[in-house]
Amino acid sequence: MATHKDWIPKKHEALYNMALQTWSYLSIPENHIRMGFIADSPGWTWVTTVFVPALNTEKKAFEEWENPATRTTVITSKLAEAEKMFIPIYRMLYTGFLKSCPLVTDDDLIAMGLPQRQRKHKRASIPQKSPGAATDTSHIRRVKVHFYSADSAHKRGKPHGVRGAEMRWGIFDSAHGISFDRLDRASFGIRTPFVIDFLDEQRGKVFCFCIRWENTRGEKGPFGPMLSTIIP
Repeated sequence: MATHKDWIPKKHEALYNMALQTWSYLSIPENHIRMGFIADSPGWTWVTTVFVPALNTEKKAFEEWENPATRTTVITSKLAEAEKMFIPIYRMLYTGFLKSCPLVTDDDLIAMGLPQRQRKHKRASIPQKSPGAATDTSHIRRVKVHFYSADSAHKRGKPHGVRGAEMRWGIFDSAHGISFDRLDRASFGIRTPFVIDFLDEQRGKVFCFCIRWENTRGEKGPFGPMLSTIIP
């Protein structure tokens, strides 16, 4: 559920269904014990003596109101009173217990139909590692250079705070003795891969390159090792 200023639904049905979803998850022993609501603890005592009775009152009033054929102004007023009592208690459960408890994960909150915690954006740090890289030469006169986080087990994705990658590259007759200062061309990519196309007369030459990350503030990390492949 998306986080917004007031997470309490305005419609009776939505509030009722959300509250039931919260309780159906929280009431499972393995869930509430894992989240720190153990027997006789202040938190669980509050849940069972304050939240549950208020939820039962809300549930009874809603079920009386739910059938349009038997709905009256008296029943509608009764539901409004039950919600007026229940909503502050529901807010307290979320803000006072669940949201502030480090044992309650965002996955728990989602499962209970509640908003995830809002997080402050972490300031992007200067990249400390160079990207991993792999080349694809399956197409004639074209080299694709895939780049990814060196820490990724699946060889994809960028580190947190990284905007893209810079590649320095050049074309040579041989990779022997090629130093970084001879890489006279540069490309920048937001998404992998780099795609470099070549001329017919460049086929068989050596494409040499190295890559580094750049974060969202334009700060650059270290270049990775010099790599090379034959232009197909």
